[in-house]
Amino acid sequence: MTRILLVGLALFSMTTPAVTIRAESPATGLTIQWNGRYLDVHGPNLPGDFIRTHYLEAYCRPGSTDRDWSETVIKHTSELIKATPDRKRIEIRDTLVDGVIVDHVILAGEDEVTFELTATNPTDKASEAHWAQPCMRVDRFTGADPGNARDIYPPYIRKCFLIVDGTLTRLPTSPWALKARYVPGQVYAPEHVDRDDVNPRPLSDVVPSSGLTGCYSADEKMILAVAWHPYQEIFQGVITCMHNDFRIGGLAPGQTKHIRGKLYVVPADTQALIRRFQTDFPESL
Repeated sequence: MTRILLVGLALFSMTTPAVTIRAESPATGLTIQWNGRYLDVHGPNLPGDFIRTHYLEAYCRPGSTDRDWSETVIKHTSELIKATPDRKRIEIRDTLVDGVIVDHVILAGEDEVTFELTATNPTDKASEAHWAQPCMRVDRFTGADPGNARDIYPPYIRKCFLIVDGTLTRLPTSPWALKARYVPGQVYAPEHVDRDDVNPRPLSDVVPSSGLTGCYSADEKMILAVAWHPYQEIFQGVITCMHNDFRIGGLAPGQTKHIRGKLYVVPADTQALIRRFQTDFPESL
């Protein structure tokens, strides 16, 4: 009986196809990591290897244009809620000292990173959280000399752009503002934003027609761009950075607001990028 059973098992093993266990395919496109308030974007053949954003640098009160920066910043703490093993999704919770909670869901795609924010005021007092700064560093991507922090026209800005009258416009723009509480740098405020409520750096007379901004790679073959809705300002900073600072506009007791953003890493086809931005942010038209 034992012999028959062994023969049967042998025949079964000879006639049954082997089962192959396949590992999951690795994630393609961009991936993201967040640590210590810095968001890093990685991807294949990414100019400069990776893109770093100080996420978030600061939450800000209104009345900021001509005031000491320490009086504008609303302090906050940041907590990593979730990061998926494939580095495609990150969830962060910011808690402001006035009690406001901002939940961030950050998603990495093939050539873009999507930001979905929910800002809530669970307290019985109004919040002055008016705008916030994700500081996108462009030194690696542009490959340009960052220059000196005191340079009026640091070399890297010639790789940077914003949209004026629907057209991609390279920096430095003209006229170039030179006076402010802090210099250098350049602030571009859209029509709907009070000029008393922006970064205390030189405020340009040039008015952006949309919240799309970014830079070209060293070889001019790729574009790194960022957009938010709603947005407060576009800011060329002093740490080799380009900002699109998103708008909150304050929060009444119990109020919730939603904010969206995109980071693009795409071929240097200007019109294709603008069309894509218009599709992603139709409310900005």
